[in-house]
Amino acid sequence: MANPWAGEVGLVIDGERQVLKLTLGALAELEAQLETGSLVDLVERFEGGAFSTRDVLALIVAGLRGGGWRGAAADLISAEIGGGPMAAARAAAELLARAFMLPEDA
Repeated sequence: MANPWAGEVGLVIDGERQVLKLTLGALAELEAQLETGSLVDLVERFEGGAFSTRDVLALIVAGLRGGGWRGAAADLISAEIGGGPMAAARAAAELLARAFMLPEDA
């Protein structure tokens, strides 16, 4: 079960509930993989609705890795995401919001 107070987000992948979290290490890995801009640019893309599927996938992979998963983006190419692409995009946006939320705003 995902704990939103700890920055966790739940997502069902191939029928199994996964817990995603953007740890500092996961954020560093995500920033290194971004093709354009910084994490601030990524947040702005999500806030403006101008994010790409590449952005969503990078966030999902980073969140999974922050949650302890040891896979790679290629492992998700044929994965079934519960709720489809919209659920993946929502989870990615929640990950970003929870990673940068101050405790008093939670």
